[in-house]
Amino acid sequence: MNTIEAFLASQLTNLQSKHLLRALKPDSDLVDFSSNDYLGLAHCAELKQLIDEELNKYPDYLIGSTGSRLISGNTNYATELEQWLSAQHNAQAGLLFNSGYDANLGVFSSIPQKGDTIILDEKVHACIIDGARLSYATRYKFMHNDLGSLEQKLKVARGNIFIGIESIYSMDGDSPDLKAMVELAAKYNANIIIDEAHGAGVLGYCGKGLVSELGLESKVFVRIHTFGKAIGSHGAIVLGSTNLRDFLINTARSFIFTTAAPFHSLVAVKMAYHYLNVHPELQKLLRDKIDLFKSKLSSRIQLLESSAPIQSIIVEGNETVVAAAESLKKNGFSVGAVRSPTVEKGKERLRICLHLFNSDEDVARLANEINQNL
Repeated sequence: MNTIEAFLASQLTNLQSKHLLRALKPDSDLVDFSSNDYLGLAHCAELKQLIDEELNKYPDYLIGSTGSRLISGNTNYATELEQWLSAQHNAQAGLLFNSGYDANLGVFSSIPQKGDTIILDEKVHACIIDGARLSYATRYKFMHNDLGSLEQKLKVARGNIFIGIESIYSMDGDSPDLKAMVELAAKYNANIIIDEAHGAGVLGYCGKGLVSELGLESKVFVRIHTFGKAIGSHGAIVLGSTNLRDFLINTARSFIFTTAAPFHSLVAVKMAYHYLNVHPELQKLLRDKIDLFKSKLSSRIQLLESSAPIQSIIVEGNETVVAAAESLKKNGFSVGAVRSPTVEKGKERLRICLHLFNSDEDVARLANEINQNL
């Protein structure tokens, strides 16, 4: 074995010894309590029909987009979709990206400049951290959802100031006090960038997100809505001003140097929004499912406070939480085991995602298994 192969093998052995080794999983017939398809749109027959009907209007559409949007991959459909989605979210303009990861990477790496300051909630997603690392700005972290900690960092910030947060945090399922944060940002002339990845489709009227729910569209600099979770599709849009859109087209490398999304993906996003707009009851039905699960859990279970479809139960230790997930798997349930260092050591957890397609019976059975075995 040559030197690099020996290094790779030793690193994999080390990960395995710490119960941190990841592997791709095959399809399974387990009851899904792990995916981010909160509203079940990825499964939705009615939405599939809407997509097929829209595609049939464009019989000559291309299978692939053929290139980046700046070269050959742009279409009138994509531009019109951006305008329509911006109007849906009461934003001046929007720019489509191929994923939420690409969107956050592009925003945080291109807008903050040398001499500026980025202040991130300590629990933001890896793509926000990676984007901030690629910028030349000074970076700080503040304690999770802690306005006092944020203000301490704001007091020492210089240049243009950017605050990076999420509307629903993917591991804890909680949300920031956005109204108070907007007021604090205004005090220090700071700009809020909010990732609505897990809030899109879940929060606000017809799933328009936390910012729209609170009527703060004019107070937030950038909103990033991804389509691969509750929207049931793929891609993302960055919402903000016309200047923001034009700046990203010219500077965001994750937009400039990648092949554009295919036509089918654009259609799927548009039809998903149409579906949400004619089904305003979905968000309440999802909240009812969340309330049902919480009501069935024993009070001794260490459940993190969350009103989102992400419900996390602390099971301390990597080996222990993996074993707990495997036990649930043997009983027919797919549940995520989140280990440190993805989360803080001692805060390892079962990450349970609730969906509209989970039957009340399955929700109750899962809660019962947890009550009996944890």
